[in-house]
Amino acid sequence: MQNATQNTPEGYRKDAKGRLIPVESIKQIDLERDSLVMEIINKALGVNKMLAQFKTTVFADIQAFIELSGERYGAKVGGAKGNVSLATFDGRYMIKRAVSDTLTFDEGLQAAKALIDECVHKWTEGARSEIRTLINDAFNVDKEGKISTGRILSLRRLEIKDEKWQQAMNALSESVRVQCSKSYIRVYERIGDTDQYQPIPLDMAGV
Repeated sequence: MQNATQNTPEGYRKDAKGRLIPVESIKQIDLERDSLVMEIINKALGVNKMLAQFKTTVFADIQAFIELSGERYGAKVGGAKGNVSLATFDGRYMIKRAVSDTLTFDEGLQAAKALIDECVHKWTEGARSEIRTLINDAFNVDKEGKISTGRILSLRRLEIKDEKWQQAMNALSESVRVQCSKSYIRVYERIGDTDQYQPIPLDMAGV
């Protein structure tokens, strides 16, 4: 990261509004604060780069091991998707590779909602009030105007044999799309001689 003073004339510093300020008119405490912040930022950028390299290396090492393990059975392992747990021989440490998909819906969601609405109107008043409440909650948007994929997909767990409801659930399932996938590495240490593991923090808040 370049220091802001590198792009300013000698003897001047840019303030937060982009104005050129003569160095001699800047309070010493402000200069010392600037120096401290830049020192910490440069260290943080170094740690950030190290963590990025660590993540890249660990993912590559885990994938290489999975492929090596697959060769024992003559199996060709596919891409780097899927959750995997690896443990040391003594079981003291464990590494988990977790892949989390962010789901969204295409235009098929509107068709599913229309079919669900038909079911609600067809059912007698009050006979299925709990289900009606679940449906209304599922399609409510949050404060950011987004629909909860979890609540909508939970409708598929309802045991309803109605043919139109089943059509709606099929439309719902077919409308699901993976918007993006995020991969995580988590490392754990066993707690004493128990079968419980505690995470080894890799973020500053957890250290």
